[in-house]
Amino acid sequence: MRGAGCTINDMWDRRIDAAVSRTKTRPLAAKELRLRQATAWLGLQLSLSFLILLQLPAPCLFLGLTSLGLVVVYPLAKRVTNWPQAVLGLTFNTGILIGYTAAVGGELGYIAAPSFTPAILTMYGGAIAWTLLYDTIYAHQVNKIIHYTIYTSSNCVFNGVVQRITNISLKLRILEI
Repeated sequence: MRGAGCTINDMWDRRIDAAVSRTKTRPLAAKELRLRQATAWLGLQLSLSFLILLQLPAPCLFLGLTSLGLVVVYPLAKRVTNWPQAVLGLTFNTGILIGYTAAVGGELGYIAAPSFTPAILTMYGGAIAWTLLYDTIYAHQVNKIIHYTIYTSSNCVFNGVVQRITNISLKLRILEI
């Protein structure tokens, strides 16, 4: 699914990527690959992901299919929120919930629904915090000027004071876990 997420991101951002030195050599941005070819590649990635998902217990199917919405929404989050890293964290770390559900089942009576312990939810929350932290640091190092010039959002350009407080609290949250 991560590969599919990267493909969707490159499809949505191909025009932006073409204008950024760091990403202008990506196949879609460089026009080495057509959108139709990328769509076919995405279809193959999603089909293989679905075949893998079918091998897991029924609650995993529910989680996997609902995570697809996050995969599609992430590239849009950069355009409508100052916290796309939060959407990335929710998306990238869904595998924790799917893996846990596959390991322990998740049947609730007659309904095949995932159920999570406080420990696994804490792990998921910690992984989201970690993603927020590393992607924000990355945005500060590489993307800050890019975010200003192409008008995408990131919490690295949201507010300097709020950002410092957020980074400190995320670091403490990770240490706590």
